[in-house]
Amino acid sequence: MNLYTVTNPATGNIEGYYPTATKARIEEALSAAEGSFEVLRGMSPGARSELLTRVADLHEARRKDLAEIVTREMGKPISQALAEVDIVVSIYRYYADNGPDFLQDEPIAMSDGGKATVRKEGIGPLLGIMPWNFPYYQAARFVAPNLMLGNPILLKPAPQCPESALAMQAIFDDAGAPSGSYATLLATNPQIEKVIADSRVHGVSLTGSERAGAAVAEAAGRNLKKVVLELGGSDPFIVLEDVDLETVVQRAVAGRMVNGGQACNAAKRFVVMESVYEGFVRAFCQALAAIAPGDPTAPGTYLGPLSSHAAADQLQAQLDAAVAEGATLLLSGGKVAADSAYFRPAVIGRVTRDMDAYGQEFFGPVAMVFKAATESEAVAIANDTAFGLGASVHSGNTDRAARIGELLAAGMVRINECGGTAAELPFGGVKRSGIGRELGRYGMDEFVNKKLLTLKD
Repeated sequence: MNLYTVTNPATGNIEGYYPTATKARIEEALSAAEGSFEVLRGMSPGARSELLTRVADLHEARRKDLAEIVTREMGKPISQALAEVDIVVSIYRYYADNGPDFLQDEPIAMSDGGKATVRKEGIGPLLGIMPWNFPYYQAARFVAPNLMLGNPILLKPAPQCPESALAMQAIFDDAGAPSGSYATLLATNPQIEKVIADSRVHGVSLTGSERAGAAVAEAAGRNLKKVVLELGGSDPFIVLEDVDLETVVQRAVAGRMVNGGQACNAAKRFVVMESVYEGFVRAFCQALAAIAPGDPTAPGTYLGPLSSHAAADQLQAQLDAAVAEGATLLLSGGKVAADSAYFRPAVIGRVTRDMDAYGQEFFGPVAMVFKAATESEAVAIANDTAFGLGASVHSGNTDRAARIGELLAAGMVRINECGGTAAELPFGGVKRSGIGRELGRYGMDEFVNKKLLTLKD
């Protein structure tokens, strides 16, 4: 069986097979990346900016084709696939526009009267291990700031997303990226472990599961390589009693259902004050029940299939296990058929700390709801997780919501909005949700040599 295979989750049809990289191909990519580092170092920040602008332009020009690819690969509704390409364009343009300023030397006043400067430079070829849920967006978060720094890129896509990976490769080739500065590796996990160990690779970025993150961090640690890890999340969505119920339910639905619920920073645990709990749950379940899975190629489809039959099976098994443990099924969704990747939204309540479900991430359209009697209890429930990616607080009093937000153990906290992303905003978490930050100015502060230069007369 081919590792890199596109299986359309909407139809079950195999759309294409892609050969795994040979040992010779990987060696060629490593050697070329090492050579391209000097080429990128020799380019001015302005020249790198122009490259990223061309990359953005080509994403924009090929928007429809790129979107159709991910709809085939992982079932993303076409409207959301188009939106993913749009945010990718904004990311490349952001670093093209702001990257040269981020690379400006930073003067430091010395206590003995000398002069000191910190200069930001690339460190060398980097390996990016990318997921399937946002193939273009996740790559752009890693690629754009690091190419701006002058770090060559080796990119390993998820096995079900080779077509989108090769479409990105074509964009960089056509944009005139220096030879070897951007290379796609359709590699196996054992091959990637060897790439991590290779002395020509100077850092690794992974977006994926906790298990994958632990394996990559272990391999990188053995070889003294820096890592950036964006892992799972089980983001709390706190609903205070002074909300406008209709508005907050709309936010809750959007927060849980983004990308079919297959997003690390989607809202997954809804912590609701008891005075509005019944009303919220009733309206939330009613709104989710009205969402019918449909053909992802249709412009009006909001919920397509999950990324694969296996993903739907796994989510169904989690849901069944939670109910078997004693959770209450408030909205009875689940797989539409045994041989289908389509999954109706479901809501569970009365999930207690002694249940496995309490600490799990449900990667799909399944929501957990919790009742809180006080603000402090709401915060305690929100923080009672191994994850710490995002969180949100919803209230008619923004000062109150912000005060509660300060108590949440998360890398990103939003008030009266949920999830979302923007090129200028740093993205990342704490606890088991990962290490490091992507996007914004901070995205250029990870794989960088902050070289100190001092001068005395």
